Amino acid sequence: MRQAAAIVRSGGVLAYPTDSSYALGCRIDDAAAVDRIRALRHIDDKHHLTLVCRDLAEIGRYVQIDNWQFRIVKEGVPGSFTFLLPASRDVPRRLKHPRRRTIGVRVPDHAVVHALLSELGEPVLSSTLIPPGASEPLNDPAEIRAQFEHAVDLIIDSGACHLEPTTVIDLATDPPRIVRRGRGDPARLGLARATA
Repeated sequence: MRQAAAIVRSGGVLAYPTDSSYALGCRIDDAAAVDRIRALRHIDDKHHLTLVCRDLAEIGRYVQIDNWQFRIVKEGVPGSFTFLLPASRDVPRRLKHPRRRTIGVRVPDHAVVHALLSELGEPVLSSTLIPPGASEPLNDPAEIRAQFEHAVDLIIDSGACHLEPTTVIDLATDPPRIVRRGRGDPARLGLARATA
């Protein structure tokens, strides 16, 4: 994890496992690394990137969150949920959704992620590792290596993980809206009837 954190600090992009699938990650304030992730995924600035955080306290630094939103987020962390919320001033403008000024946040339930974040001492800016043109994320390190070995600086191999991405909940709207159904069950958040 020390090596992985050093690579991220020096501007690297890594592929790493989470509780829902593998993801691409980099430092929040590294514009070149963020551009690399967008290029690898073939996504533009309208696609939400996610701040992968250690805990609720860290999430609170990067988003503006009301009590009703906090109650929902608290039920989903740690877990396979990504929450879209208004970004705070600590989030660089280029990382916010250009029209909505929102960003995704999550706290995965995965030992490797927690070890990486603990060593790094800050969130990792991430995107689900879905190859261009594919509909599902990658979860097999050998396949990730075959496709991305020369495009990323490190692949953290902890074996295969789940193949389903996170459930994405838009909490910048009231009532909340399910943007993508994934591994996280909205019923856990009391949102079983939320619209998609």
